[in-house]
Amino acid sequence: MSDIGVAEVSVAAADERVLSRLMITAANPLLDRPILGTLLRLSAPNVVALGAGTCVVIAETSYIGRLGTEALAAMALVFPFVMLTLTTSGGAMGGGVSSAISRALGAGDVKRANLLAAHALIIACCIGVVFTLGILLSGSGLLWALGGRGNVLTQALGYMHIFFGAALVPWLMNTFASILRGTGNMKLPSMVTLNTAVCQIVFGAILGLGLGPVPRFGMPGIAAGTVLAFSIGTAIMAWYVLSGRARVNPIAQAIRVERGMFFDILKVGAIACFSPIQTVLTIAIFTAMLARFGDAVLAGYGIGARLEFMLTTLAFAVGIASVPMIGMAIGAGQVARARKIAWIGGVLSFLSVGAIGTVIAFFPDLWVNLFTDDARVHEASRQYLFVAAPMYAFLGLNTSMYFSSQGAAKVLGPVLAQTARLAFIGLGGWWLIAQGAPSHAFFVLASLSMIVLGLLCTATVVWTRWDGADKNVARRSLA
Repeated sequence: MSDIGVAEVSVAAADERVLSRLMITAANPLLDRPILGTLLRLSAPNVVALGAGTCVVIAETSYIGRLGTEALAAMALVFPFVMLTLTTSGGAMGGGVSSAISRALGAGDVKRANLLAAHALIIACCIGVVFTLGILLSGSGLLWALGGRGNVLTQALGYMHIFFGAALVPWLMNTFASILRGTGNMKLPSMVTLNTAVCQIVFGAILGLGLGPVPRFGMPGIAAGTVLAFSIGTAIMAWYVLSGRARVNPIAQAIRVERGMFFDILKVGAIACFSPIQTVLTIAIFTAMLARFGDAVLAGYGIGARLEFMLTTLAFAVGIASVPMIGMAIGAGQVARARKIAWIGGVLSFLSVGAIGTVIAFFPDLWVNLFTDDARVHEASRQYLFVAAPMYAFLGLNTSMYFSSQGAAKVLGPVLAQTARLAFIGLGGWWLIAQGAPSHAFFVLASLSMIVLGLLCTATVVWTRWDGADKNVARRSLA
């Protein structure tokens, strides 16, 4: 073929890719429709699904409370590691997956989005196995270091061995959900999450407390119920994605392992994982500090921490909706729109989380009475919620800004903000211990750390340039 012929073919191919990109962006409501309405529409299914997750938090803590104060203390020890698994797979690495796929789709590159989905599943399998081996081999030592002793340690290990023996399951479930969310599909992952929550409540209660011929397995039974529910959710989403019903399909074309695909996900996901790791490390250090005050204070804090987790899921719902909106805007070169999405999401998260947290701070029994009638646990929970619950607003702000940074592929700032909070808790806790401070002084420390985190994370978003955040995608779409 002559040079002229080759040039004509190249120009024609380039024109076809440009046309494909224009068609995708022109028909994409995430790029064209009003921001607030689109963000609320995408967040609504997430709120419903995560509301079901709230029911799980309430139900699970409630029937763990029926197993006794020691079981509540055991769950407070295990909870940071469970949260680490769910937040790294869903919020951190999952955000990296959604960000990469949405930026590829925003640039009109569907084939690349398919390959990114395949590489995301490879990453999930590898890290899921690492979680299983790491926790099973070192779990006992970690719980001991956090203050777990006697029957509290035994019950915590019973839960940990079952849940983390199947750590691959939540990693796959959250990765499939992130693939779908990266395409702008929030409804199916939310419906599956809702179904999973219902199953988790039913299975956990039956296996944990016993029903009819089913014996009472205690903490291992509650963990088994969670794994079984997650397995059902994983199977549903795997069928939907791999059958070609989603906008991307990991097996739609020949899978070739490419370092660039891993990098596109990990440059966001791997860095983002340091945020939940530091969050869990912060909680773990704080839990170890509180363990010196006894089981009642530890259990009381655990009840408050569950409210914190529940309320920040509202910000999570807004945040994961903002990832594909910002990612596609960045991929399409609409940086100003991406910025506006971030600020609107941040305000929504701050106000919604803060409003509920403030109500609970003044009426803590609305929450605490769901879980225990132990007077000592009640008092510890009330003290913690009074000073900490209103400050959850700053955790909501941080969560939203964290996800916005993922969509723009600029996550280093929010991660460093978590580092600052970790240092604040560590140094502040050391000083309080040296002063012989009471438990409520540590609750104040936790509250102040939330303010530090929210303000610093927001500042990093303000200071970080998003211009050209994904120039490589734009170049590839036109190459």
